[in-house]
Formats: sequence, C-alpha cells, structure tokens
Amino acid sequence: MNLRISKPPYSYRDDNTVPDFDDSRPVIVMDGQCGLCAMTARWMAHADKAGEFGICRSQTELGTALLHHYGIDAQKPESWLYIVDGRAYSALDGIIRAGARVGGTGWLFQPLRILPRSLQDGLYRWVARNRYRIFGRTDMCALRDEALRVRLME
Repeated sequence: MNLRISKPPYSYRDDNTVPDFDDSRPVIVMDGQCGLCAMTARWMAHADKAGEFGICRSQTELGTALLHHYGIDAQKPESWLYIVDGRAYSALDGIIRAGARVGGTGWLFQPLRILPRSLQDGLYRWVARNRYRIFGRTDMCALRDEALRVRLME
C-alpha cells in the first residue's frame, strides 16, 4: 500500500460525496477511538497557539468521506490525513508536516524527514497497526478538554 497521495489541490470540492466544510484552515482527520490519536489531538489543540487547526474524527461523515476521496479505508489503521491549502498528506509525512506547521514541540518530528520514505511508511504502519494494543482505546469526544472540543469538526 502506497501511503503517498497525489490528487490536485481542493479536488474534494468536486466530489459530491464529500460534505462541504471550512477548508480555509488546516484539517487533520484521525481515529476518534484511538488513545494515541486522542493524545495527539489534545496536544495539537494546546500547541496550536494560533488556533488554526480543525480536527475531524474518521468516524464522522466528513472524516470518512475525505479518507475515501483519497483512497484510504477509514476502517484500516493507516487512516491519518492532514489537509492544508487543499492538498492532502497521509501517514508520517502528514504528521511531520502538521508538526512543523504547529511549531513548538511539533518540531520534534522533523528529524524523521531524513528517513527514506519506505522506512517512514513502515514505521507509521507498525505504530498504526499496534496503536490500540499500545495506547488503548478512548472516545475523543468524551475528553473534557475545551481546547480540543472547539476544534472538533462534527
């Protein structure tokens, strides 16, 4: 499975299966039941001092439609997507780019850029496939974190 995405910017706007949404800001689509994703979402909500990022759970209609548009099965572990300026990035590539955009401790992901793409993809797949076993399950929407709640795109 190739974790790289190549579609024209804003191509989802022409896809009638993708509901309209505010794409004027970066959007992250992630598993709303994954403990690691919930920790990441909370971190993003607090580290994003500019309040730019929107967070969309893959279990929502919008999240599922966006993943499907980019050829990603929302039921598979490799369902992490970062959309900025109409372009989509998945897997570790998306995480690295989102980390750079949010800044602060997000820069800790930048050294991973030096890894060959095949190693980046392999590392991402391993973590994604083992995320429930290692980090457990949670309900992102049940977290009592107002900074996160205002960023959730439902």
